[in-house]
Amino acid sequence: MATSEINENADENTADKNKNGNVGENESPTLSARSAAATVYYPVAPGQQVNVRRGPNTGSQIVRVLPEDSRVAIRCQTRGETVTGPYGTTDIWDSVAPGQYVSDAYVKTGSDGFVTIRCS
Repeated sequence: MATSEINENADENTADKNKNGNVGENESPTLSARSAAATVYYPVAPGQQVNVRRGPNTGSQIVRVLPEDSRVAIRCQTRGETVTGPYGTTDIWDSVAPGQYVSDAYVKTGSDGFVTIRCS
C-alpha cells in the first residue's frame, strides 16, 4: 500500500442531495435525476492511497486520504504544481469537492488535458 505524495482535495459528500439522498425542496426531481445520471466517476491509480489536499499543490494541507480502489467525481479542474504519478507528469489538479484537490497524475481520466470545466 503506497500513499502518494500528492494532496488532493475531495469531499466525501460530493452529491447535491441531502443525507437521505433526497432532492431538496426547491429542486426539480427531473433536473436532479439528470444531473446525477451525468456524473462521471474516475478511478484513482490502482494500489495507491491518494492524499486529498486543500489546494492544488503538495504543500497544501491534507484534508483526507482516498483509500485504494477509490473513484472520484471531478467537479472542475485547475492548474497547479507539476506532479509525476502513475498517469504521467501534469500540472492539472482535479477538484473533487469545494476546496479539495487531487493531482490528475493519480486519476485515470483517459486524457492528458482537461476533461471538464476549469475551476473559477
